[in-house]
Amino acid sequence: MDAPNDEDTAMPTVHLRLTADDDAANALINLLSSLDGVDSAEEVADLMPHMDDDDSSSAGLPDDIGPGFHAIEVEVANETTARRVRELAEAHARDVGAALEIVDEE
Repeated sequence: MDAPNDEDTAMPTVHLRLTADDDAANALINLLSSLDGVDSAEEVADLMPHMDDDDSSSAGLPDDIGPGFHAIEVEVANETTARRVRELAEAHARDVGAALEIVDEE
């Protein structure tokens, strides 16, 4: 009998990018964490490079006027739960007037 490899035992992960205030992001994380089949839902560090132009008239100005950017990672038990996570995240973003991107890494 073969031992399961990492590919067989890896849990599906849903990657979300939410542009909203901290309250909306925390509410989404709490909502997703409460679902059956969700192992974890957490905000992860923003690893995207930001292309700030040093010659821009806004260079060096604080970026605290608009909503924040939140990278959220959700580990789920199966693809059915992953689909449910995507649906709830889209509905939540609509309800709070936030921008949501669902990132597929395939």
